[in-house]
Amino acid sequence: MSQLISDTPLGGVKLIQPRVFRDDRGWFMENWRHEHYQALGMDNHFVQTNSSHSTQGVIRGLHYQWPTPQGKLVWVSQGAVFDVAIDIRPDSEQFGQWFGVELSDENHQQLWIPPGFAHGFQVTSPRATFHYQCTAPYRPDADRAVAFDDPTIGIDWPLAPMGISDKDAKAPRLNDIAPQHLPTCESC
Repeated sequence: MSQLISDTPLGGVKLIQPRVFRDDRGWFMENWRHEHYQALGMDNHFVQTNSSHSTQGVIRGLHYQWPTPQGKLVWVSQGAVFDVAIDIRPDSEQFGQWFGVELSDENHQQLWIPPGFAHGFQVTSPRATFHYQCTAPYRPDADRAVAFDDPTIGIDWPLAPMGISDKDAKAPRLNDIAPQHLPTCESC
């Protein structure tokens, strides 16, 4: 197998360490190979790949789609970010809990965020290029967000927040979103 998968404290969220081949020229790795991930229990069908580039301190998120939940496999190809997944399924025992991890061009780790979770990250290096492989296409009418600074979630961002989009700055707190406008364990 070319990668190792570790469970995180949030059921369903997985930390992945791909195998990196290094030599005097640099390194090579496979970001995704269906049969390898399928053998590890991740039989996902990705339909869209996105990239973003941001500067230090920028927070993007906490984003999710509803009523068409979207799973994401994410990683960084340049720089470093503090990446966060939050369980936003009201019928989950882990509702409102979050997990954060550093993803960087040095550790090559990936994070799998299944449908039913909100996702966001903060850039901790001078610049970072971030990639998302998604299980459902982006739909503007399904685009939703939770406040990145929601005190009931209590994410401990490593840097002072900067570069917050208008959408993210105006996002509601998780407890202010009607349960019928959040994904459920059954819908994921």
